[in-house]
Amino acid sequence: MNFPLPEFIAVSAANPWTYVLFGVIGFAFGFTLEMSGFGDSRKLAAQFYFKELTVIKVMFTAIVTAMVLLFGAAGLGILNFSQVWVNPTYLWSGLLGGLIMGVGFIVGGFCPTTSLASASTGKIDGMLFMLGGFVGAFLFGETEQYFTNWYNNAGYYGRVTLDQVFGIPVGVVVLLVVLMALFMFWGSEQLERIIGKKDMSGEPKLRLVGAGTLFVLALVVVFVGSPSLEDKYAKVTFTRTVEEKQVVYKADEMLSNRLVFITPAEAFKARYNQAMNPIYIDVRAEADYNLYHLEGAINIPLDRIVETVPVLLTEPATNSVFILMSNDEIAAVKAWKTLVASGLVNSYILEGGVNNWIAFFGKDDKELQSVEPVTAPADDQLAYIFPAALGSRYESCDPSPIEYEALEFEAKIKLQLKRDKSGGGCG
Repeated sequence: MNFPLPEFIAVSAANPWTYVLFGVIGFAFGFTLEMSGFGDSRKLAAQFYFKELTVIKVMFTAIVTAMVLLFGAAGLGILNFSQVWVNPTYLWSGLLGGLIMGVGFIVGGFCPTTSLASASTGKIDGMLFMLGGFVGAFLFGETEQYFTNWYNNAGYYGRVTLDQVFGIPVGVVVLLVVLMALFMFWGSEQLERIIGKKDMSGEPKLRLVGAGTLFVLALVVVFVGSPSLEDKYAKVTFTRTVEEKQVVYKADEMLSNRLVFITPAEAFKARYNQAMNPIYIDVRAEADYNLYHLEGAINIPLDRIVETVPVLLTEPATNSVFILMSNDEIAAVKAWKTLVASGLVNSYILEGGVNNWIAFFGKDDKELQSVEPVTAPADDQLAYIFPAALGSRYESCDPSPIEYEALEFEAKIKLQLKRDKSGGGCG
């Protein structure tokens, strides 16, 4: 089973010790901030004058340490990185926000998190900065409607990481970032010595050991590499309740037991289930999609599924359900394996594919009367000959919820949360 443990996936009162652990982590974080002097605005502001660069050294130490451990665990198969929430990239709004925060950091001497640490020790400047942050957040919420389109679309790249941007292995990115951080640590000390007139002879020698350890671990990450989709798929598990007992299935067992195949009735009803955010993905070729497809279905051909995974991972993890469909089930099964291996475990397959959907909902569709069935369709072939490419303009593409309100089916969809948004640092 991949880390994190199931108890941390959906924290509840059923596992009160998780709250205690989060409290301990928060205490340790605040304690470390104060111990490092991050509650003192003078110390924080001094970094912009190159006199005291403790902030940069501490923050980058935390970043590269977390990065090495994270991707080291992913390379060893302990953790599936696809299950870790990565904030989507909004380049231009991010740059503007960074500029505003940076100026505020220079003028006020705090970032949001350090102002909380300062305020908790009774410092008035920290309290006022924190109050200003609350007021700013309120004003942003009240005015966001006026620039929401730009804010949500300017430079939007989705879930993107440096290895994807530069097209190089994750391990190489880790090594380069560690080398950059080590150079920055060395440069910071030179600036402190020259501009800040700081005597570096008293600095602990243990920091050199830490730097060497980080470098060696980064090399290990490069050597270990990243697990393939096949390796990730082999480790995927699902928990289902059978006769009041929790049973764990492997991905192939879910397929063989038909636990991920949902009927057209359930796929249709999911659209009107307020607890779900169904996303219909049609993995057929564009030609078949243009002939006939479900209303609202997104066409992502099978050979493009891998490249669209980062976009799909930005969907809300708590209730998004991915319903895959092909003409029968063959291509949809291949796409399902890719998605669950990538961490999108709330994925299901339309039973019988689009052919079965047409057979189920197309009986009373007058517009389909001119459509001839194929006598013996081949694998993954559309079982009907359409005279024109009308897409979703057939009545059966979007059945009436009133007419089919009384549909009965065995529910197969079980939401299984695997990742969600998380905060951290000055963000």
